[in-house]
Amino acid sequence: MSTPFYVSPQQAMADRAEYARKGIARGRSLVVLQYADGIVFVGENPSRALHKFSEIYDRIGFAAAGKYNEYENLRIGGVRYADLRGYTYDRDDVTARGLANVYAQTLGTIFSSAAEKPYEVELVVAEVGETPEGDQIYRLPHDGSIVDEHGSVAVGGNAEQISGYLDQRHRDGMTLAEALELAVQSLSRDTNGSEREIPAERLEVAVLDRTRPQKRKFRRIGARQLARLLEAGGAETTAEADAETDSGGDVE
Repeated sequence: MSTPFYVSPQQAMADRAEYARKGIARGRSLVVLQYADGIVFVGENPSRALHKFSEIYDRIGFAAAGKYNEYENLRIGGVRYADLRGYTYDRDDVTARGLANVYAQTLGTIFSSAAEKPYEVELVVAEVGETPEGDQIYRLPHDGSIVDEHGSVAVGGNAEQISGYLDQRHRDGMTLAEALELAVQSLSRDTNGSEREIPAERLEVAVLDRTRPQKRKFRRIGARQLARLLEAGGAETTAEADAETDSGGDVE
């Protein structure tokens, strides 16, 4: 009888992590940014039916990169958890932190189980607060860890390069048009640093808008409204550059 091939636990986990990362990287990137009135989700998605962004509960949004069937199962599970908790206790008891903990347990269990392959997904759970200081953004990689993010976050594709671009340019108090302009600029950058044009029709955009009078703060932004916002963002950027030039400031 032959001796079974031995693989150390450390090597097995490293192989599973590498498998999941490669699967996530094959998908298109998406970004989540805070702006003055809430949180905006932006991603390249030519499909009008298979969404990357969804509403989970009143003030909570969900974003995912990777295999659609896997993160769709997680999204549905999150909606069921939120509905049950809100019905059993109180609507205010449904929080992004609680939902992130549930997702972390699920992803961590699947990742450490030798009986099935790890999920090729990376999630973002965001909750809009009454003020910008109350906003919460959590990133959940494939292994079930939780990363508390502030300002901006990118997942999927070339997320590392996009995150660096956003960290240098994102600022507090941006308007929605400015945040959208920055998000599209970051997504338009290829791995080699060159830029490409992404038409508004190929973008999926949604926001958690704290100024909405309804309890439910999630809404989608259609292609026409998105095109107007992008034009407004470009006009604001040009106006700022002109003002710096007139005042003798440096323009990058």
